[in-house]
Amino acid sequence: MRVLLVEDDESLGEGIRTALRRAAYAVDWLRDGASALAAIRDGGIDLVVLDLGLPRMDGIEVIRAARRAGATVPILVLSARERPADRTLGLDVGADDYLGKPFDLHELLARVRALLRRSAGNAAPVLSCGALELDPAALSVSWQGRNIDLPRREFALLRVLMESPGRTISRESAQQRLFGWDEDVASNALDVHVHHLRRKLPAALIRTVRGVGYALDETVAQAPPEAVP
Repeated sequence: MRVLLVEDDESLGEGIRTALRRAAYAVDWLRDGASALAAIRDGGIDLVVLDLGLPRMDGIEVIRAARRAGATVPILVLSARERPADRTLGLDVGADDYLGKPFDLHELLARVRALLRRSAGNAAPVLSCGALELDPAALSVSWQGRNIDLPRREFALLRVLMESPGRTISRESAQQRLFGWDEDVASNALDVHVHHLRRKLPAALIRTVRGVGYALDETVAQAPPEAVP
């Protein structure tokens, strides 16, 4: 999942980016409102974490302009503006949630997960498909009741596939949601992560759609244990 972080405070921004990356999100970090609006208009973002007191364009104006342009991406506001009127304004112009500063990083991550669930139409906090389960909060995966240890990138890729089981995810979309702008990514990085996932889970779980991308095979996930190679 790709998160756009917009925060001009360097130490706070670094802390939030680190926490989001540890939670297996791809993070792009911008420091001003005008750049944030351009990025939102370009698309390819799953969620925006937005400060309000930004250079070049205030966060409220970013939200207004983004919604006028038709952007539907969830926006979580982070702000030291704690008056009820400020919260009301932020939500009324189009923000989806509002968290006052200072805040607890665990609460921030919980709100991020809730907004992404709502955006994807998944009410349950744990993703499941047959014998495969993924818990975004605990960063855990299990297959047929057995825990599977996955590093951050493999976890993130499996999460993308499990959000739309059976649907083909294009290579471009998968790469967009796994890697930030500032990351140096090898051309075969996605294939390597798929290969590693297939070694830890039944290989047939992840189906290659030649020339397009990958899909989670629901039939394999829901098959009885004795039928899965």
